[in-house]
Amino acid sequence: MLKKISPFLLLLSIVWSTESSAQNLYLTSIGATEKETKTIDSIGYKKTFNEYGSLEKEITTLQKKLTQIGYIENELLHLKKQNDTTYLASFSLKNKYESIIIEHNGLVDLSILKLTDFLDQTNRLVIPIANVENTLQFINSEIANRGNPFSTLIVNNIQKLDRKTLTGSLSVSEPKSRTTDKIIIKGYEKFPKSYINRYLKIKTGKVFNLAKIKEQTAALNDLVFANQIRDPEVLFTQDSTILYMYIEKARSNTFDGFLGFGTNESTNKIEFDGYLDLNLINNLNYGESLKLLYKSDENDQQTFDLKLVTPYIFSSPVGLDLNLNIFKRDSSFVTVSQTAKINYQINSRHTISAGIQSVKSTDLLDMPTALITDYDSNKYLINYTYIKRQNYDRLFPVNFLFDLSTGFGNRSYETFDEKQSHFYINTFKIFNLNDKNSFYGRVNANYLVSDTYLENELPRFGGINSIRGFEENSLIANLYAVLNTEYRYKLNNTIYVHSVIDAAYFENQLTDQKEKLFGFGFGFGLLTKAGLFRFNYTSGKTEDRKFKLSDSKIHLSLTTTF
Repeated sequence: MLKKISPFLLLLSIVWSTESSAQNLYLTSIGATEKETKTIDSIGYKKTFNEYGSLEKEITTLQKKLTQIGYIENELLHLKKQNDTTYLASFSLKNKYESIIIEHNGLVDLSILKLTDFLDQTNRLVIPIANVENTLQFINSEIANRGNPFSTLIVNNIQKLDRKTLTGSLSVSEPKSRTTDKIIIKGYEKFPKSYINRYLKIKTGKVFNLAKIKEQTAALNDLVFANQIRDPEVLFTQDSTILYMYIEKARSNTFDGFLGFGTNESTNKIEFDGYLDLNLINNLNYGESLKLLYKSDENDQQTFDLKLVTPYIFSSPVGLDLNLNIFKRDSSFVTVSQTAKINYQINSRHTISAGIQSVKSTDLLDMPTALITDYDSNKYLINYTYIKRQNYDRLFPVNFLFDLSTGFGNRSYETFDEKQSHFYINTFKIFNLNDKNSFYGRVNANYLVSDTYLENELPRFGGINSIRGFEENSLIANLYAVLNTEYRYKLNNTIYVHSVIDAAYFENQLTDQKEKLFGFGFGFGLLTKAGLFRFNYTSGKTEDRKFKLSDSKIHLSLTTTF
């Protein structure tokens, strides 16, 4: 006869059952000896679990950890339930092996194996047991980077050599080597194709190497007109490998101008000067640049400079530089210079070029002088340029520039024909002390070597882009060197202030003049929506002349990017 169960007892039974099933389970692991137990404890393992399945997984994980450190023969002797919530796992660790000698039999390139630092003198792999897994993963990754992304490494025939050492042989499963079959640009579909082949040096048909491709595409960060949005990706199909590159077009056109004014020493009147600098980059999606400079200063001098750079002409590795420069000084003379150069970009930072330059100067004076006369010159030019960018800094995007040029040729006037050589260097470096403080140093030098000189052929300098505190192009010399320095302090990411300390030395053999110049002042820069606005207040002096506030120059400029 069945007895009725009290509802209260039934409810109590359900609650007790629920609480019992919610109880934690506890694990204790020991070794065959006290030393083995300490080894297990030093490895560490989870001891509390919500259910039995998790406890079993932890025991499996613990055995794997023991294997990885050399106890490859470890054995779980038994797993006993001591009470309702506690389990005891007993292990026998047995012998600990320190290393394994792996014969690779030439299946893997030695250049890859040398990267592991585990090759012995006989070119065998001798790997500490604790490093085996990571080392094999590294080798496999390098094999994949060299065109076999689906290769697999296996160590088989594992045997005991002695109580501390194992031996084994390496086998490699290598599917057919992969090549880059197609390149697809996302984001900026009209990105110049010549830049992929020549600048990044990524070509279809070449062995696929993802690590190298990532290294190559990093050079996109050195371009002015494009940025890499994210790392390249690869689509593998059964018979092809497609590379996807993610690029965006950047605003790179610039418009620069400045207004300067100062007091004329002769007339005591304020005079103005300024310039217009327009730089158009990659508007035709070929990576080309067109630069136009027009300058008119207080010395009644005008400069017109037009420069065209076309990289990788007809998809070849070389580009073309064309330059037209016209300089006119009041009613004294006008000089026209034409330059054509072939350039070769070694990589994203280094460029070399060579070409020819033709100069023709015309005397405009009614009464000719011996210092100014008609002349023609022809020179062969060689140039090297290095540019290191820091595009993350909107105020100072170029960290280091080194531009070196030299020219050799002849200059002729009247019945005289002379050999000449010309050397020019322009370099600057920004030393970033921390996020807010930096030091800027620039050296600009020009040297014309000739037996005789004409006034209308001598280089000119002075002004905001040369030694500050002096009028634009007011100084002429056959030799000059200018040092510009600035200590810069960023108030934030859009405003900075700086000092101005400049020095220069020049020689003019026409007037038998050798002189030192100095410029001191301060300035600031402000990044606005319209562009970078710069203000400079500087005063210049010669070695034997004191500073005069009346000689100070105020220079304003605005560089707009569009």
